[in-house]
Formats: sequence, structure tokens, C-alpha cells
Amino acid sequence: MQSWSDTPIPAVPGTGPPLRLHDTADSCIRPVTPGKTATMYVCGITPYDATHLGHAATYLTFDLVNRVLRDAGRAVHYVQNVTDVDDPLFERANRDGVDWRDLGTGEIELFREDMAALRVLPPREYVGAIESVEEVVELVGKLLASGAAYTVEDDRYPDIYFRTDATEQFGYESGYDRATMERLFAERGGDPDRPGKRDPLDALLWRAERPGEPSWPSPFGPGRPGWHIECAAIAVNRLGTEFDIQGGGSDLIYPHHEYSAAHGEALAAGRRFARHYVHTGMIGLDGEKMSKSKGNLVLVSKLRARGVDPAVIRLGLFAGHYRADRMWTDSVLTEADTRLRHWRQAAAVAAAPPAADTVARLRTHLADDLDTPAALAAVDAWAHDALEYGGADPAAGADIATAVDALLGVRLR
Repeated sequence: MQSWSDTPIPAVPGTGPPLRLHDTADSCIRPVTPGKTATMYVCGITPYDATHLGHAATYLTFDLVNRVLRDAGRAVHYVQNVTDVDDPLFERANRDGVDWRDLGTGEIELFREDMAALRVLPPREYVGAIESVEEVVELVGKLLASGAAYTVEDDRYPDIYFRTDATEQFGYESGYDRATMERLFAERGGDPDRPGKRDPLDALLWRAERPGEPSWPSPFGPGRPGWHIECAAIAVNRLGTEFDIQGGGSDLIYPHHEYSAAHGEALAAGRRFARHYVHTGMIGLDGEKMSKSKGNLVLVSKLRARGVDPAVIRLGLFAGHYRADRMWTDSVLTEADTRLRHWRQAAAVAAAPPAADTVARLRTHLADDLDTPAALAAVDAWAHDALEYGGADPAAGADIATAVDALLGVRLR
């Protein structure tokens, strides 16, 4: 699948400090320790609706991770999937009377346009579930052969499930107790009441063909992939196991990331799926949770259609820390717009205070678990001084503009 257009990153003199990120499994901030090439897998969209600010917040977070790693001298092998075969896609297509493939194609293209407008660095590999079906079939076969999976005894729909007890460490990523797992499994796409399962928490690997649903051939009968195994197959086949970062929204911690990790670990004799599990907070609107059911989603495409500069969207979302659940309000948008105008005015002055200290602080704050509020405050302080007092360095504005472009993805000139 084709990714979106690349965004050039200007070179900032020197090298940024090593990145430290919060790890969900370990519940602490610790160093990211890649080799020459950092490896990162981020779960992509299910393309049944347009990109909303919750999506944007997640992909902008990992765009910062990408930029900070590169600034520290690392190449980045970034992989993202698209779940273009899933129940929500079929349900929306049936509701709207359109072909599910056409719906998916249109929403994926809109997502690409939104990401390009937001200047998100594209993944090196952008992979759809449809194009990875053969990979899923291969992994399901291996899990069956190893005893980590089983077929339910159902002559009509012989679905295949992953055994929750196939790995000794299952549950380490989320840290949730059994009761919490049971509740979230039922709420987030699981099927705990499916007859024939050995454990209500066993996760679907292969859904046998049903009338009216798409299916693909396999040695265990026609069907389609489960949700979690799709990501496990795409990640393992491109990054191997024990890659550096697995990322997504906090709503994916369980069950999706817990199971995709367990699938990979069952294939790799118990090794940790990713060295870092990184999750972003949720975005609400005016004091309420943002959700499709409430009809209060703020869509990136609609903001752009209103003439909102995508850089304002970036700065508005960066005003809060990526791990925090936070609200989007008119005041957030207004403050981000004001900030961008001040920064651009300051970057255009003839002479300003030297930029080196501000660039160093910007780098330090971002490398410290992506502390964007502190990073924005550092640039605010420089912009204030430049506009209020001026300075003697004619190159300072260009230096700040280069650093803000490279590290925050915001163009000032």
C-alpha cells in the first residue's frame, strides 16, 4: 500500500540527546536503546471514518518520536498498518449502502491527505490487512502447530483461537487483573461468550467464512484474519521480534497490544515483542469524551476546510503532554493560533537573541519523554525576547525556524 508524500527535515547543527520514553509495561520512563536503525511499529486506522483529533494526536506523537530519534543520529524503520478488513468497516458500508472496499479506499486516501497536511513523516512501510492475509495464514499455521492455538469444535464455523495461557507472561504489558481484562475484552471487540472456546479471553486468530463476509483461502478453510494477529504478522515480518517501539492510543493497551505481543512472543519462544510499549492519551471535546457514538468528533479534514493551518493543529495538540487525557476546546485552538503567529513574527525579525540555548532546551525537553509543554515554553520565551527586546544575532531567527521545523514539524518561514 502506498504511503503519503515525504516531508523534508532540515538539518540542525549538532546531535540531540538520547530519547527516553515511558514504557507501559514497566510503568516508568527509561531510555530507548536502538542500534543504528531504530525500529517502530504504530497501529494504523480502521478506514471507516475520517481522521479525527484522537488519531492526529497519536500519529503526531510518534512523528515526534521519529524526529527525535533522527535528531539523535538514528535511522528509523517505521511500519504502520491499515486494518482494511474489519467488522466496523463492513457495518458502516452496509449502513451507507456502499461497497466496503470503496469506503476503505476513500477513507485511506483522506487519511493520507490529512497526514501529509500535518507534515507527519510517512512510514517506510504502510501495509494493509488485505495485502498481509498470506502472512497471517502462515503465522496462524505456526501457532496451531506449536499448540498455542486451537480450532473450536464447530462444523459450521471452525474459528481458530489463540490460547491465553500460551505465554507465561501474558498480561505483563497492561498489568490488568482478570476482572479488568474480562470487562475490556467484551467492550473492545472480544467475543467472551463464543461457544467452544477453552477460555473466554482466548482471542480470535482466524474467522471462518460467514455468508456475506469477505474471505480468503487457507489450509484451515476459507476465512479472514482476526484483529490482533494482523498486527503481529505485519510487525514480525518486517521488524522481527524485540523491535524498539510498539505504539498506539491508550485504548489499544488491552486487548489489542497485549494479544499482538503475545502472538509474537508465542512464535519467538517467549522473548519480549517490543522493548518499549508507548501509548498516547485520549482527546476529548469541551469536557466530554470524543466518540463516534456521541457525534462529537473533530475531524482534521473539516478543520483544514475551515482554513485552520495544520501547524495550529500540531501546536494545539502539543500543548498537552502526549500521555495525558486532555480536552480540545476553542481556546486551545485560539492559543495555538496565537502562538504560531508570535513564533513566525519572532523568526522574521532582523536580529534576535542567540538561538543555541533555546535549541538545546528544545532538544532536551523533547528527548525527556516528549515533554512538549516545556518545549513550547522554551520557544515562547525566545519569541517573547525577540519581539520585546530584539538582539544582535541576524541568524537566530533562521536557526530557530530550522530547529522548530526539524523537531516539532512546524514551519515558521
